[in-house]
Amino acid sequence: MGQLRMTSLAGKTALVTGASRGLGRAIALALGCAGANVVVTDILVEDDNHDPVQWADYSVLASHFKQLGAVHTLSTAQEIQEHKVGSLALKLDVRDAAEAQSVVARARDEFGGIDILVNNAAIMENFGRLDCQSLQLWERDLKVNLSGAFICAQVVWPGMVERGWGRIINMSSIAGLMGAYMHPSYGASKAALIGLTKSLALEGARHGITVNAVAPGFIDTEAIRLAGEENVERYRNRCPMKRLGRVEEVAAVVAFLASDAAGYITGATVPVTGGMDLLSF
Repeated sequence: MGQLRMTSLAGKTALVTGASRGLGRAIALALGCAGANVVVTDILVEDDNHDPVQWADYSVLASHFKQLGAVHTLSTAQEIQEHKVGSLALKLDVRDAAEAQSVVARARDEFGGIDILVNNAAIMENFGRLDCQSLQLWERDLKVNLSGAFICAQVVWPGMVERGWGRIINMSSIAGLMGAYMHPSYGASKAALIGLTKSLALEGARHGITVNAVAPGFIDTEAIRLAGEENVERYRNRCPMKRLGRVEEVAAVVAFLASDAAGYITGATVPVTGGMDLLSF
């Protein structure tokens, strides 16, 4: 048997979207710890000016975390640099193809190109019955959660094809596997992300590019805590493992899928759910 290849990303460069906090931040840190240069991107950056009205119009949660000071884009990049690898912190609205092109061009100048893309940016605040849903919010959520992943993949794709190696990891959700009650735009976009994953995996296979999805369950993040302790306890009780997942547990799966050790895995959706996606009685 050949020697087991461990999860080393030395010499690779990763771009992570939505990396200011929560899962995105944990993923960026894990990739840096594994030896990759990391481009940490988010629509929120610590030193950006903040118009509360404008931000609330884009995302209530984004505005909330900005006002709390729970924005860690720059500090995440600085923490990654402590592992003696390179890191940049850049603003990126994934809906904006020109902005994505600019970020990738900057990464190319600094590190030579993007080898690993983690599409993590998402909006998940549009709750309500179908008859109360607005078309405007439906379209906003699909632009961020689905079109944003498409845009970023399209921008990094030519460089991956040229190098004959690439990893794209799309962060779906248990909602993409099971549906999302009174959350149609989130459930639909996360399910569609799995379809995009499979389609790009078929196209990327001949170029040495693997494309996979990760589907987390209820993970202990700042956002989940906003649901209140009563709801958090309900999430725990619904999970066969009777606990929330840890962000590091999801990040470890992403780091593995980004590595050479996962070179024969493509088009897969990996649930990290504590068993919530299993039939139980």
